[in-house]
Amino acid sequence: MKAGFVQFEPIFGDIGLNIENVERLTEGINAELVVLPELFNSGYLFTSKEEAFSLAEEIPAGRTTGELCRIARKRNIHIVAGICERQGDKLFNSAVLVSPEGYRGVYRKMHLFNEENIWFQPGNGGFQVFDIGACRIGIMICFDWFFPEAARILALNGAHLICHSANLVLPYCQQVMATRCLENRVFAVTANRTGREVRGGNDFLFTGKSQITGPQGDILWQ
Repeated sequence: MKAGFVQFEPIFGDIGLNIENVERLTEGINAELVVLPELFNSGYLFTSKEEAFSLAEEIPAGRTTGELCRIARKRNIHIVAGICERQGDKLFNSAVLVSPEGYRGVYRKMHLFNEENIWFQPGNGGFQVFDIGACRIGIMICFDWFFPEAARILALNGAHLICHSANLVLPYCQQVMATRCLENRVFAVTANRTGREVRGGNDFLFTGKSQITGPQGDILWQ
């Protein structure tokens, strides 16, 4: 199978434009699976819980999941994409999986980074593996890379490929994902964002350098 990523700079708070950009960037794509960055639809640096709630959506009932299902059907691809999820009075940093047939599942980030602990609850669904026909995939989100157990659990549960939606600011992850793939004999697609967000006294510069990594620790595409 062919897998790829979309690396771009989400515009904070402009969900419609971010979805439009993904639709434009996937036009003519020759792949069966595409991975998008963490929180691709909303942006990253929230300044209050109220702001985070205003940009959060239910999964699968929300606008973004519906639009991704439409794009997946139109492009005949599977998509893994990071979304700010609302469930009742709780927020999760989540990644949704959709296919040409519709919604398939969600992963909620287990290992929260920095101020994410203010806005989000830790994931409560464990590390799941999804059979998409051509292969079995697992999902991680950004800082999950720091913990070897995340990739190990996915591999032990039968994943061939890890879809890794990210908003990376630390400089080490791209090298570490090569090690995770070597340790576990899996492939990985890390979809990182680009650009900078300066909000609420924070200044985050995102590192880009999205990559596809192989089971011999080799960088197949960057």
